[in-house]
Formats: sequence, structure tokens, C-alpha cells
Amino acid sequence: MVSLAAPDSPSDDRRAKRNVAVLFLAQGILGAQMPVNFVLGGLAGQLLTPIPCLATLPISLIVLGSMIAAPNVSNLMGRFGRRAGFFAGTAGGALGSTLCAIALFVDSFALFLVGALCTGVYMSAQAFYRFAAADSASDSFRPKAISWVMAGGLVAAVLGPQLVKATSDMLAPVPFVGAYLCVIGLNVVGSLLFLALDAPKPAPRAADAPRGRSIGQLLGTPRILVAMICGMVSYALMNLVMTSTPLAVVGCGFGQGAAADVVMVHVLAMFLPSFFTGGIINRFGVERVIAAGLVILAGAGLAGLAGVELANFYLALFLLGIGWNFSYIGATTMLAGAHSIEERARVQGMNDFCVFGLVTLASLSSGGLMNCLGGDPQTGWAAVNLAMIPFLTLAGGALIWFALRKPEAG
Repeated sequence: MVSLAAPDSPSDDRRAKRNVAVLFLAQGILGAQMPVNFVLGGLAGQLLTPIPCLATLPISLIVLGSMIAAPNVSNLMGRFGRRAGFFAGTAGGALGSTLCAIALFVDSFALFLVGALCTGVYMSAQAFYRFAAADSASDSFRPKAISWVMAGGLVAAVLGPQLVKATSDMLAPVPFVGAYLCVIGLNVVGSLLFLALDAPKPAPRAADAPRGRSIGQLLGTPRILVAMICGMVSYALMNLVMTSTPLAVVGCGFGQGAAADVVMVHVLAMFLPSFFTGGIINRFGVERVIAAGLVILAGAGLAGLAGVELANFYLALFLLGIGWNFSYIGATTMLAGAHSIEERARVQGMNDFCVFGLVTLASLSSGGLMNCLGGDPQTGWAAVNLAMIPFLTLAGGALIWFALRKPEAG
């Protein structure tokens, strides 16, 4: 494993703990916009487009925007510091929500898609909160730093869906506009948090400074490759199922409020284990925690296939959240300990580009499976859950290969 420029002992983690506190709040306050976008994206798309197969396209474009933005946000942080990248993210979130609100007023699906694409810049920046938490953390504190920042999503899990329920009809008869206006406010207020982040601008690189391994060499490193595959699959599966959930819940005879509550339970399950995930990783090892997460994700698929009662939706999305938490935090921890500081921007940008690339594919596939191939909500929901099988096979196979390979030198 390549050593990082981080403290060697927990006593040196004061700076890291301060940053964890800031990023925890950012995850909670700013992160609330993501449940809003994922609950309303498909419903608004269904309202604005006459083509049912395109209903979830706004969510897909959020993720596509994240994929496009990821290497650029990473390079921006590598040159100007974490704070600059996070400010760029809140600017993208505010702009995206403004365009979505206007699109709903003028009944323009095309403009709504542009707003969704801009929102992807925020989603990309938010994904770097976990890496920023690990930057100055010791080896023993790193898993906890990552998981505690992710735990801030608990606030987002409650705040986001409640904003949907409280503000969606605030400007009736035009639906959903009030929620998007609230998201603009979240980005403005949340931006102030980053003024307290202790993440100095990187020093200029000397001409003879080491540049680290190339992208090809990094991808040839088993630990990096497997961490990326598991991170890609866990996030893609979460998005695949969650994208269709509001459409499936409403299509199976339950209301918009029930859809918001199911998503809230899911997001709670995504982040509640984060208070313990870091300690579990330290005790049992990162590979075992990732494996447990993949098994739980498989359980989510089985729960979804078992029926379309409201209880099935709650159970499937609850397991989906826990499985994502274990496998994604595990993959992030595995990746964060596998590269040097000079490789940081390259590795993290490459990783999130690949993660959001597969998530974009999953999101697009989700809408097609739900609205085109399925024919009716029940069949479409079953098709979405069956589509988890090849993803799980890929990640599980990669993890087994990693466990059985010869140990790396050094």
C-alpha cells in the first residue's frame, strides 16, 4: 500500500476532526437537495414529457453531469484547493434548481433537462466530501472520518423529503416549483460552511516533484481496480433501483407522500450505519465489509421481487441503503489508502468519472426497464430488480479475485 501524507497517530487528527465536523454539516444541509431531485426528477419528467420512457431522463442527466464534472472538479481542487471545488458545486446546484423551477413554469422539458445537467456539478462536488475527510486523517482515523462525513446524510434524509412534502405545492397550480426554490436557498446558505474548512490551497508543484503513476499503472494496481469496481457497482445499483422507486410506488397505487417516505427510509438507511461503519471496517477489514454490503444489496433485490405492497418497497429500499453504505464506504476507504498524495487528484477524478459513468448507464436503464420494457408498474419494477444480477456478479467476482490473488509486493 502506498503511504499518504497524513498523520501517523490519532493524536494528530485535530485538523481532520474539524474538517469532518464541517463536512458533516455540509452533507446534511447541502445534501438535502439530492433527495429532492431524486424524488421529483422522475415525477416532473413524467409531467413534462409526452414520452413515458424519458420520464427518468432528468435523473440520468444529473448523474451524467456528475460524470462530466468529476475530473474537472478534481483538477480544480488539485490546483486551487477543496474549498474552490465545493463552491463550484453549490453554484451548480443553485443554477440547476433555478433552471428547473423556470422550466416548470414555462412547461419546458428541454430546459428542465439543462437544469438537471447543471445540478450534476453539485452532485460531483458532494462526492468529494468523503475524500476531503480522508486528506488529513491518520490511517486509523480515516475509515471513521469517511463514515462520519457520510453520516451527515441522515440530516439530508429527513430534510429533503420533508421539503418535498411541505413545499411542492407551495406555488400551485404549478407543481414542484416551491421545492426547487428551497434548494436554491440551501445552496446559498450551505456555501457559508466551507469558509470554516481547514483545507489550504495546494503549494505550486515543483518542476522536479514526483508525479506518481500514470492512469494505466493505477488501473493495473489490483487494490485500486477492485475498489473502483465495487464503488461503481454499489452506487450504480443504488441509483438503478432508487430512480424507479417513486414511479413504482405511485404506479402501484400509493401516493406521492408514500413515495417520499419510502425514499426517506432509504436515505436514512444509506447514512445511519455510517456512525459505525468505520469501526466495523477497522475490526473486520475493508474487504469483508464490502462483501457484506454486496450480499445485502442482493437481499434488497429479492425483497423487491417478492411483491409490490408498500411493505416490500420499504424493506427493499431499506436494505438497498444499508448495502450501499457498507460497500461504498468500504470501497472509498480501500481506494483512499491505495495512492500517494501526488496521485490524489488523478485517482479521485478517474474514480468518480467511472462511478458516475456507470451510474448514468444504470439511471438510463432504470427508466427504460420501468416504463418501456415492463409495460406496467409491477412488471417494470421486477425488471429493475432483476437487472441487479449482472452488476452484483461483476463486483462479487472482482472481490473474490482480489482475495485469491497473490499478495502485492511491498
